[in-house]
Amino acid sequence: MALEAKNIYFRYGKHQPWILEDQSIKVEKGQRLAIFAPSGYGKSTLALLLAGYLEPVKGQILLDGKLLPKKGVCPVQLIYQHPEKAINPRWKLRRVLEESGELKSEVLDAFGIEKAWLDRFPRELSGGELQRFCVARALMSGAEYLICDEISTMLDVITQAQIWNVVLEEVEKRNMGLIVVTHNIHLARKIATDIVNLSAIKSEHQKEDG
Repeated sequence: MALEAKNIYFRYGKHQPWILEDQSIKVEKGQRLAIFAPSGYGKSTLALLLAGYLEPVKGQILLDGKLLPKKGVCPVQLIYQHPEKAINPRWKLRRVLEESGELKSEVLDAFGIEKAWLDRFPRELSGGELQRFCVARALMSGAEYLICDEISTMLDVITQAQIWNVVLEEVEKRNMGLIVVTHNIHLARKIATDIVNLSAIKSEHQKEDG
């Protein structure tokens, strides 16, 4: 099974410049791919397309050769850089996790999520604690692919290491596909088995257009 962006084009309006042009990538289950580039090269847009939150103007996003499902829990789960924007502030955190399915104590324990936190609101936790919830929610969904969009950028070094260690362990255990979206080439090299450099690809397109 593979997650594939096939010759996709995307822009945010008919008269806006293309953010992605004729972009193709393919990620197999068990593979760890980094999408690397500085800000402004469409990394987060590509992540949204791969997770089904946006649709390409041209081209297709395919999972095992088929379009992503429109209903139910998507087998491709996206985790954002800012966890507070991905959680309903009016929900207690137990409900946030149960949105993805049954609570799994082994996942909670792996991320150091305390049982008392489940009865709190998002505003009562730190950014690092909230990000642990977002990653745990994605893993509890039964996802086959995990897309991590700059998930550790806003966290302290110790929390970054803790989260990535658990993510990599769970990804390997479940034979998931992992896509790491980052502007940090050192992180990309440390975590991923393969790297796609969007800035280099965009430069090639600009040369061809010229």
